[in-house]
Amino acid sequence: MMDKTQFELEIPIHASPNMLYQYISSPSNLQEWFADKVNSRGKIFTFEWDGAEEQAELISKKSDEKVRFKWLESEDDDSFFEIRIQVDALTKDVSLMIIDFADDEDEVEEAKQLWENQIDELKHTIGA
Repeated sequence: MMDKTQFELEIPIHASPNMLYQYISSPSNLQEWFADKVNSRGKIFTFEWDGAEEQAELISKKSDEKVRFKWLESEDDDSFFEIRIQVDALTKDVSLMIIDFADDEDEVEEAKQLWENQIDELKHTIGA
């Protein structure tokens, strides 16, 4: 089985960590920017894009700081995706750090572009 390629992305965003946390952790808020539809039952989140459903388990979260999900279909590898709220200690500038995995090197740029588009949608949603 092929190992996936981990990548990171840092995107500055003008919003408070508290507000951002709501948008990365609650299904109704995730639905406004991340997927067409989002539901959760316990730790299992169901994301829908163009009628296709993908399920992920919320494997860790820390209030106002981060969420980490694991796609159920990739349970036999080490991949996950994490959205972390990062605050610069000096400037207090806020960024979203994305850690995710692509199937291979060739797909990293495309995957980063998808995240950038989704975070643009988030910025638009919250007026950041």
